[in-house]
Amino acid sequence: MKPVALLICGALGKEVKTMVDEHGWNVDIYGVPAMHHFYPKKIVEAVERRLEELSGHYRRVVVVYGDCGTAGALDPILERYGAVRLRGPHCYEMFAGKDFDRLADEQPATFFLTDWLLRNFERAVIRGLGLDRYPDLKPVYFGNYTNLLYLAQFPSDELVAKAREVAGYLVLPLEIRFVGFGELETRLAELVEAA
Repeated sequence: MKPVALLICGALGKEVKTMVDEHGWNVDIYGVPAMHHFYPKKIVEAVERRLEELSGHYRRVVVVYGDCGTAGALDPILERYGAVRLRGPHCYEMFAGKDFDRLADEQPATFFLTDWLLRNFERAVIRGLGLDRYPDLKPVYFGNYTNLLYLAQFPSDELVAKAREVAGYLVLPLEIRFVGFGELETRLAELVEAA
């Protein structure tokens, strides 16, 4: 039986792979499509399918997700298979760390961006929400946001330029914070190293 499998959200692939390499962890990595976030029930279904496949092949499966809009539906599945997940509601909170609650309290109408979301903005947001076909929906989706906060994982002039482009498209003021992996790395390290 192998020691540890990481079952990760596709939106965290680059970050998790970097952490695995930097820490030298002996793990296997399996993914679940990031686009399931549009339908959190699909996250639960996909994670359960993967856990069925991995069950009995690893001493520990670490699920690299927060609750991610599943309203607690992930946890009973994980418990059934003896898997664990990172604590927290979602990756924005993990990346921002201890500042997230304060940011959310001070600016509750913030739209958050990550490296993945910027790299995939056209596919995930424009096409994913149908804005390419129904541009009149933009104010419906984004009309109540007051600002845009880019939580950057890797230094990238290209992604900063993309963040500015997205801010222009959404007509929102942009703030950029380089947060690296934040609590995502700390929480993942705790679970992997405990296994």
